Amino acid sequence: MNKSYNFLLAGVGGQGTILASDVLSEVALAAGYDVKKSEVHGMAQRGGSVNTHVRWDAERVYSPLIGLGEADVLLVFEEAEALRYAEYLKPGGAAIVNRETIEPITVTSGGARYPTEDEVRALYRDLAGRFHLIPGSALAEEMGNARAGNVVLLGALSTLLDVPAETWLEVIEGRVPPKYVELNRQAFLKGRQAME
Repeated sequence: MNKSYNFLLAGVGGQGTILASDVLSEVALAAGYDVKKSEVHGMAQRGGSVNTHVRWDAERVYSPLIGLGEADVLLVFEEAEALRYAEYLKPGGAAIVNRETIEPITVTSGGARYPTEDEVRALYRDLAGRFHLIPGSALAEEMGNARAGNVVLLGALSTLLDVPAETWLEVIEGRVPPKYVELNRQAFLKGRQAME
């Protein structure tokens, strides 16, 4: 068991960033870590930026906040958010980015330009030890429910950690309504496969 992990989750309102951070926190507790979490909702209900800091430690976490350059893992639910939070990733850290674009009003109105996928890749090529662009939302949509994209990304994240898949699945089962348990189970497994 590693001594500690710092995770920064970032997305926009409605993508399930908060649920993902809740699952990540409960998995930490189930695996025997101390955990702290901090959420920033902002204008999430209107499609604004959402970020969550989650810290695990084998002994004790004293603060939920992660400083710049301290995140072991960035789990990003939308490509532009990957640029917004890149400076939090520590050198050699891992970035898992959902291949999804949600253009803000500044872009749709013509006042700004949305970054290209190549720009995101170029930034992380120099920064991340590992960069994974995962089609989380597309995989979930293929399964019949695009809202499960967050669980696809959790499946991808789970491959980087030494916590059994069964632990993740038990936590997910406890967090979703019974009629969505199997869908979320499959979404989690799709995320694991996508990392291969």
